[in-house]
Amino acid sequence: MLSSIVAEGPGAALLPRPDESTVVIAPPGPGWGYWAGAPSAALGDDGIYLAYRLRRPIGAGRGYATTVARSADGVRFETVATIHSDDVGAERLVVVPGDAKTGVKDPVISLNGTWQMWACCHPLADPAEADQMVSDYATSSDGIDWTWHGTALSGRPGYWDSRGARISAVCQDGESVVAFYDGRASAAENYEERTGVATGNDPASLVALGADPAAESPYAGKGLRYLDFVELPGGRLRLYYEMTRPDGAHELRTELRLC
Repeated sequence: MLSSIVAEGPGAALLPRPDESTVVIAPPGPGWGYWAGAPSAALGDDGIYLAYRLRRPIGAGRGYATTVARSADGVRFETVATIHSDDVGAERLVVVPGDAKTGVKDPVISLNGTWQMWACCHPLADPAEADQMVSDYATSSDGIDWTWHGTALSGRPGYWDSRGARISAVCQDGESVVAFYDGRASAAENYEERTGVATGNDPASLVALGADPAAESPYAGKGLRYLDFVELPGGRLRLYYEMTRPDGAHELRTELRLC
């Protein structure tokens, strides 16, 4: 699949085209701070499964639920389960703990002979700088105990992604890697990241491409982030991503592609 993706330039076949997309999950309310976002999609025997989070504005509950839904066609989803933040009171296994200096979140997991993870890491020593982010790479033999291999992708000073880079999806073919990531130029653009493309021959060392974002919303803060995709039979791909709409709320959209 990777060869067809890069035929028109790295990641071209997977770059969002909002004018060709369809809304699959609406935000829980209108206006800034209401989100249906951070999709993670997987193909099952009975359809596409989509996990996503729901958020309200800060002070009104913020990240209050995570939902898993299933769809036979990839567009119309039926809820399978919803986990509210108040429900998560049990003691749970810690897999990738942060520490006083680093916060770890938003992992992208791949099982490619071995377990691979690209995780978004934030510096915590100075609260004023904690919005910065890099994507670190780790491997595991069982998906529980992880070995870190350093930073795979970081922001570029002077560019649109100078404040940080958070990998959202990875496609691999042998030693070739194409990654899609969220980036921002300032702390003011937090929550409104745009999408970029990075490549490399080592999953632990990727290089961002282009001086400008590869994809962004045509509305409001231009946020278009958390791109994920599902490979379907017949050489098809279905994209999912979170996008800012005209009123500032974030909705989940999808597109079907042929490669």
